[in-house]
Amino acid sequence: MDPTISIVTLGVDDLAAAVEFYEDGLGLPKHDSEGEIAFFELSGTWLALYPPEALAADVGVDPAGSGFAGVTLAHNVDGEARVDEVLAEAERAGATMVKPATHADWGGYSGYFADPDGNLWEVAYAPDFSPGP
Repeated sequence: MDPTISIVTLGVDDLAAAVEFYEDGLGLPKHDSEGEIAFFELSGTWLALYPPEALAADVGVDPAGSGFAGVTLAHNVDGEARVDEVLAEAERAGATMVKPATHADWGGYSGYFADPDGNLWEVAYAPDFSPGP
């Protein structure tokens, strides 16, 4: 297996609101798409937004799951000040701050926000880790 992740799909209750959050609020580049799915082309991968019931049906599982799903998404940036800027940008776009940025015991600096559907995003500066292109 080639160790890449091509698309991360998030189940969202209100597609239009989620698109507005990611496209207008966070400035992610939206790809032309039709119907009940939206795609955003990122550096090296894609982000997809899809209604949770349709996503569960596609997978073949019960959509009634709740609580912490054991998954977070991470966005690494190039400095502590940028962590604070991105967290503020997300909050202005409608995100809920879950954990303010703090110095982490692993040597970096990070905080968490939840998008309007509760998907958890970490924004981090990790001095010894440089992912992506």
